[in-house]
Amino acid sequence: MKTFEILLAEDNEGDIVLTIESLEDSKLIKNINVVKNGKDAVDFIMKEGNYVMANRPDLILLDVNLPLKNGYEVLKIIKNNEKTKQIPVIMLTTSSSEEDINLSISNHANAFITKPIEPENYSNIRTKVENFLLKINSVKINKKS
Repeated sequence: MKTFEILLAEDNEGDIVLTIESLEDSKLIKNINVVKNGKDAVDFIMKEGNYVMANRPDLILLDVNLPLKNGYEVLKIIKNNEKTKQIPVIMLTTSSSEEDINLSISNHANAFITKPIEPENYSNIRTKVENFLLKINSVKINKKS
């Protein structure tokens, strides 16, 4: 079974810990890299600056409210670049507003997950991420057949 490299772009330390804890038991995830602002997210994805040796992520979990470049700015950069536009992006945010969902979709996010308010509900993130990874892996396998 394929395992996946994840990039988590999140600036809130508590959300980083809870997200990593929820994902670390997944047999689908090989590694989780963390960046804490939008500029570092772009540098990581483009393999620039401090991240020239970074592994290309198989999936990006992108917070909307990041410093230096917000999640939508990062999303636009990823999806408008020929080398990176195929990397799946899940917007991971506290917002559940229709405006944020529509903005994510219009900028080609692959999915939108609202962070739970209660820490014990972060296991739902793992379930949603695993289901997404299984779905994209199934699509890749079927395309090769």
